Amino acid sequence: MDYLKRRIELRALLEKEQSIPVPGAYDAISAKLIEKEGFPVAYIGSYATASSTYGYPDVGLLGLHEMVSHAEKIVNAVSIPVIADAENGFTHAANIWRTIQAFENAGVSGIHIEDHEFGKHSDVPSVLLPLDQMVSKIKAAIDARKDPNFIIIARTDMIYALNNLEGAIERANAFIEAGADMVFLTGIRPDVLKEVRNQIKGKVVTVDSPGFTVADEKDAQANIVIYYGLCTYAAYAGVQKALKSFKVTQNQSLVKEHLADVEEFEDFMDYKNFADTSKKYNLV
Repeated sequence: MDYLKRRIELRALLEKEQSIPVPGAYDAISAKLIEKEGFPVAYIGSYATASSTYGYPDVGLLGLHEMVSHAEKIVNAVSIPVIADAENGFTHAANIWRTIQAFENAGVSGIHIEDHEFGKHSDVPSVLLPLDQMVSKIKAAIDARKDPNFIIIARTDMIYALNNLEGAIERANAFIEAGADMVFLTGIRPDVLKEVRNQIKGKVVTVDSPGFTVADEKDAQANIVIYYGLCTYAAYAGVQKALKSFKVTQNQSLVKEHLADVEEFEDFMDYKNFADTSKKYNLV
């Protein structure tokens, strides 16, 4: 696979584009659709992986192997760069080399590592890793990567979890100084980012903020905007509508408005390639 090329492409894209919208895939089909619709980068996060693959909430139930395995499936389904969620690295600084190398070997173009240790996506009190330990983890991650074009994004949940903007800025700059390629400030709205952008030293990743557009993120000088739930929520809503309709009608032909055209879908999945290669190698 062209993993090295994809990483170079992602770095080049970051140098010439602002506010790249990156939809989150949840499986191989959604990743292929992201590519088909012309998005230059795809994302796979723990939120989508936990829900779509295991039927779990995103509360820390998945481990390194599960996240890497699913990310690899996404990577192999497309030809565009894929950014993956590496949670909190799944370990401490001394052992994070294994996390970095696992994601590199899976072919992803970059990962983000967060400081959120406990309580994410729940009502329980959040616990964030102390700054000095997070800095050490980032330094160890940088040292562990084999491909210098593999992007390491350091994420802080200081705003999302603790509503601490000053703390988020402090951490973001410390992460950049530690060698992170980009910083990810979850929970920062573009109007807020615009006011403090000149205080943040490096490239910034954000997550979609309700009520704001990609243009708003560009105005705030975000470099990447991750729409982690876009495909997951669309799939949930679409499948639910189709099933509700079918339960009432008991007739699939009456719910066609909710279904893809069979020929279009099979063309999208490239069934024709099998027929062509079968003929080429005299199997038929």
